[in-house]
Amino acid sequence: MTSSLYPWQQDAWQQLQALRPRMPHAILFHGAQGIGKADFIEHFAQALLCEDVRADGHACGACASCGWFSQGNHPDYRRVRPEALEDEVADDGEEGDGAKKSAKTKTPSKDIKIEQIRNLADFMNISTHRQGLRVVVLYPAEALNTPASNALLKTLEEPPPGTLFLLASNSLDRLLPTILSRCRKFALPMPSHEQALTWLKQQGLNDADSWLREQGGAPLAALAQSESGGREETEQLLQVLANPGVEAALKAADKLQKSPLAPLVASLQRWLYDVFSVKLSGTIRYYPRHRRELEALAGRINVSRLMAAIKAANERRAIAEHPLSPKLFLEDMLLDYASSCQ
Repeated sequence: MTSSLYPWQQDAWQQLQALRPRMPHAILFHGAQGIGKADFIEHFAQALLCEDVRADGHACGACASCGWFSQGNHPDYRRVRPEALEDEVADDGEEGDGAKKSAKTKTPSKDIKIEQIRNLADFMNISTHRQGLRVVVLYPAEALNTPASNALLKTLEEPPPGTLFLLASNSLDRLLPTILSRCRKFALPMPSHEQALTWLKQQGLNDADSWLREQGGAPLAALAQSESGGREETEQLLQVLANPGVEAALKAADKLQKSPLAPLVASLQRWLYDVFSVKLSGTIRYYPRHRRELEALAGRINVSRLMAAIKAANERRAIAEHPLSPKLFLEDMLLDYASSCQ
């Protein structure tokens, strides 16, 4: 967890303090992916549990409660998130050989499972250790599978006394309406382009403007993508999208078949969005450095074919994590795109 808020979160923090005198039992923080929602709510959780909170609402960082929180063992705090996120953190730390071997034998789940929600029962039914408040942080809320969503809903319908749920979501439309109705919603805004760009440059990111635009203005997503080492693969894909053709599609599918598919599909979605945007309004959001190619494609592609290509890309995004054959998946995707551009 970060020790302080990101620069673009200061106003939201001040607005949040107005809720503290009459805190609801559940707050759902929502906004675009990659803007720091998880860090924000964990920062808030620490402040709620702090024994000597500062006048501006931030945790003191020096009391016993803050010490426990920073070490990840506060008795009145629980964090619920998918195994895959826990695995990412473990990979960054110093794990023994046994832990690494275990991680390789089974793919960590990207869902929040019902067992994780049920495990909160004992935590919520025992007396609190400090300050009379329990805090449960859960993110991303859209990762809740159906049984877990129903179990959480039951808890939110009959909230245990002295317990506060802090949820974060990248996409409210993927949550049960009944869960939405039982949470106080709190929007976390996107940073301005200037704020995000300044922050990325402070992190030492080269070509920060291109990374930021490709991630739709989300600075943490831009930084994470830059560190993933997938720039070469993305550039190969963009060359095919800029100059579509059967031969180029087949060659690219062969070269890219060992690359993670979800980011490639996401790049196609962003590219198609730019083609559509150029055709309608002449504006480009994600790939302004490819303006010439985008304008040429927008000038010749039929609107109905473009809409069909966008729909197909959205459908492929849903299955990109588990294709039967990565190479065939890419061939089908790129040949379909090339056909749409004729």
